[in-house]
Amino acid sequence: MLMTRSVFLPFALPDIDQNEHDLVRQTLDSGWITTGPLVRRFEREFAAFVGAKHAVAVNSCTAAMHLALEAIGLQRGDEVITTPYTFAATAEVIRYFDAKPVLVDICAEDFNIDPERIEAAITPRTRAIIPVHIAGLAARLDEIREIASRHQLAIIEDAAHAFPTHYKGRMIGQALPGIQHAVCFSFYATKTITTGEGGMIVTDDDQIAERCRIMALHGISRDAWKRYTAEGSWYYEIIAPGYKYNMTDIAAAIGLAQLTKAERMASRRRVIAQMYHDAFSDLSEVQIPLDPDSYCSESESQESNSQESKHQSHAWHLYMLRLNLEQLTIDRGRFIELLKAHNIGASVHFIPLHLHPYYREVYKYQPQDFPIAYQQYLREVSLPIYSKMSDEDVNDVITAVHTIVAQHRR
Repeated sequence: MLMTRSVFLPFALPDIDQNEHDLVRQTLDSGWITTGPLVRRFEREFAAFVGAKHAVAVNSCTAAMHLALEAIGLQRGDEVITTPYTFAATAEVIRYFDAKPVLVDICAEDFNIDPERIEAAITPRTRAIIPVHIAGLAARLDEIREIASRHQLAIIEDAAHAFPTHYKGRMIGQALPGIQHAVCFSFYATKTITTGEGGMIVTDDDQIAERCRIMALHGISRDAWKRYTAEGSWYYEIIAPGYKYNMTDIAAAIGLAQLTKAERMASRRRVIAQMYHDAFSDLSEVQIPLDPDSYCSESESQESNSQESKHQSHAWHLYMLRLNLEQLTIDRGRFIELLKAHNIGASVHFIPLHLHPYYREVYKYQPQDFPIAYQQYLREVSLPIYSKMSDEDVNDVITAVHTIVAQHRR
């Protein structure tokens, strides 16, 4: 088999340039390298970017979701509705409270939680809903918010993939009115912007923001980091048993540099996604991801003709191609092996939660308990998509996919 390229193309790479180096060096030279003024600046600038009142920087999206659930008062025995089609963190933070994650199957067209299945999963113990914006495409938040409002539930959005993403003209991160609400972002190394490791909680709820800020640093009273500044005091009070989830100024320096080029990086991801769309849309052996332009349902389109109400945007954190396996002589695993043989990195997003040993053993799940998630998982392949990819890199991926399909179509 002729190899597409001589050098391996990684599945994901961060887009780092001199700005990150300069800001980190300035931070190191300043002598203030843990939580400090740059973290607060990053919080302000990120909140302004997404249009939120508050932003609380932490060391991971996992920490962000844990703190948000703590802030709404989740307790042992409570239930939180979420999706099986997600990474481990979404459900594990629920288990931190000895609460129960209640899984609801997904929509086949976009991998996101199916709002039409949520209501049947609500019980008197249900406390919150965690929708996950898979790959960077927003879940159907209006329907989810209406259900949450009717049943007095909180919504904690898992937006690890969804920066910057728009839903009906508003950016993910902006408030959902009438309910307890927070949005949690990830700045892991592979995400659309990175701090190496890191996360952010954004909310318009003063109480949630204040509680998250306190609990992120040992439950110490507000602005504890200032005790080492000229205007600070050695005295502090522990008002709750908190956690060690604070972000450092070193990480915030990287985040600030990343934020300045977020739109440029997002634009490049959109270009790459369109190149893939154009290359694969006529290839019957594969199914391309849902494009935001066609995301609004017919009923939604009839609600308003305004451009703002219809506007959707996809962050393209992932490009989730699906194989029509009945038209191929190979399975998904072999397809990925052949991509690697062409020096193309690929991955799978995600192994649904109910297939993992912990959830099988604790909740007695079977694969077909969530049949849509299971069937879509079996045919999903995530292709490289990141702003450092050149057109040549993208074309190498396209060539590899076409070559594999041509050699293994039925």
